[in-house]
Amino acid sequence: MANLTTLHDLFVKELRDTYDAEKQITKALPKMIKQAHRDDLRAAFEEHQQQTLGQIERLEQAFEQLDLRAKGVRCHGMAGIIEEGSEMLAEKGDQAVLDAGLIAAAQKVEHYEIASYGTLVAYARTLGLTKVADLLAETLEEEKSTDQRLSRLAETGPNRQAATASR
Repeated sequence: MANLTTLHDLFVKELRDTYDAEKQITKALPKMIKQAHRDDLRAAFEEHQQQTLGQIERLEQAFEQLDLRAKGVRCHGMAGIIEEGSEMLAEKGDQAVLDAGLIAAAQKVEHYEIASYGTLVAYARTLGLTKVADLLAETLEEEKSTDQRLSRLAETGPNRQAATASR
């Protein structure tokens, strides 16, 4: 456990947690891509996979700006969300229902990331780490955009189709 005596200590701890979360996501997304039935959903997951790699690079830049080695600490929150999402990947049933479930699982990830990056941006700004805050704010906006895209996909496709799936 880290000794948290300053906001900077907490910021670094949360930055390491988020770095690990992003690494976990890079391992989970290929499985989601493979399971997605709809081309537009698969494309959204593929795009987010590429975004996630860029987000990891930004986190590494943040560590560099702080003169720290980029390393993660186990993000148990993301591990739990991914584990829950893995259960969805194992389900069998109607394709639209399964895609709706994949979107829900992905949005849980996005909401966790939005909370994490929102906190990191606030900490960085409070600490006067403007360049780091800007890097993290760019990722925060990407996460919000991905969440909105997933919502639109769900509303126009799988959710409607799933609602009419045979019972």
